[in-house]
Amino acid sequence: MLQTFKNAWKIEDLRKKMIYTFMILVIFRLGCKIAVPFVNPEALQSMLSVGDGNMLGFLNMLTGGAFANATIFALGVTPYINSSIIITLLTVAIPYLEQLSKEGEEGRRKIGKITRYTATGFGAALSIAYYFLLRRQNALLYTEGLAGWFSAIVIIASFLAGTMLLMWLGEQIDKKGVGNGISLLIFAGIISGASTTVKIFVDMIKDAIQNQKTQNFILVPLFIIFGIAVVAFAVILSKGERRIPVQYAKRVVGNKMMGGQNTHLPIKVNMSGVMPIIFASALVSIPGTISRFVNVTSPFWISFLSVFNYNSFLYAVIYLLLIIVFNYFYVSIQYNPVEIANNLRKNNGVIPGFRPGKHTQDFITKVLSKITFIGALFLGVVAILPIVVGNITNTGIQMGGTSLLIIVGVALDTAQQLESQMVMRHHKGFLK
Repeated sequence: MLQTFKNAWKIEDLRKKMIYTFMILVIFRLGCKIAVPFVNPEALQSMLSVGDGNMLGFLNMLTGGAFANATIFALGVTPYINSSIIITLLTVAIPYLEQLSKEGEEGRRKIGKITRYTATGFGAALSIAYYFLLRRQNALLYTEGLAGWFSAIVIIASFLAGTMLLMWLGEQIDKKGVGNGISLLIFAGIISGASTTVKIFVDMIKDAIQNQKTQNFILVPLFIIFGIAVVAFAVILSKGERRIPVQYAKRVVGNKMMGGQNTHLPIKVNMSGVMPIIFASALVSIPGTISRFVNVTSPFWISFLSVFNYNSFLYAVIYLLLIIVFNYFYVSIQYNPVEIANNLRKNNGVIPGFRPGKHTQDFITKVLSKITFIGALFLGVVAILPIVVGNITNTGIQMGGTSLLIIVGVALDTAQQLESQMVMRHHKGFLK
């Protein structure tokens, strides 16, 4: 991967794109430090602990700490992500959107426009909700009279303008830079939070030297080895696929013999990406978030909410089960065995050993079910293993599965795009 970036840097056109992308990421990080007026973010710190299974802490992790500091990019690209997920799901349910998805580039452009409008609506709603959260936490300088109304308008408008600017910056990366713009913005936010983990390692080493805690000299290398192993596991998960062999029958078209080639139908182990983890994280963190806003005194509800504590065993089990369920759900709306079998029949393609039609459909469904389960299990392991290790060692080092898979996925996708663009530039073409 490093060699890919090194080779791309030698090509002037790609070098300009990489610099352009880097400058936009710098703008993003600068915006994460520009505070919104009339806000005292220190009042929010007690609510934004990722280790308590809090949705607000999860959002703060995705924004690289901008949410906790109430900056103009506090909402990050979360409204756009929510909008994209919902529009993707509605594409299956609403015939108009389904038709647009089949109209090629023009249809994708219209769906993108609908997604942006929806994201703007989500951004407005989240900006208002965040304002009332700040007000409830006594983090506002003015709440009464004309000054209160003016500060409310400024704060809400700042949050909304920030998230719309991020959407625009992400689109500029797509057009003039390298990689997927929205993914790279999330990537930059997560990477910026790595300094906390580095600080914990440094503190452990200092503690080992000053207080003679020899176990820290063992724990630090073990954590590094464990981190490398998890990243390698995530890479295998992202790149792994099952290839079903497909044979196309020969046919005569005019005076030429067409077809007859052998190929394969790839089914990725992780077809749904990080979406199941995002869905599961959002759902399982709702009770922990509610407990932040409501003063619970009933013993029953205290026991119930303790189940959803980030450090509990049941939290990890529920988290794993939700990931498996959401993975099956997401794959079922993205992958249609009936449509695949029909397309193979129309193009005179067959899977060796299975007759076209119902038998091919049943075989693809069976393979898809097995691969989906394996992929869901791998996703669950990647998601909960860092949590389990962090809780066992009690060091505070906890890298969630979502952030890990996003980092690995975005890095691999960006490197793949650079490789494809280098191949295009070195290809001489048919005229030469």
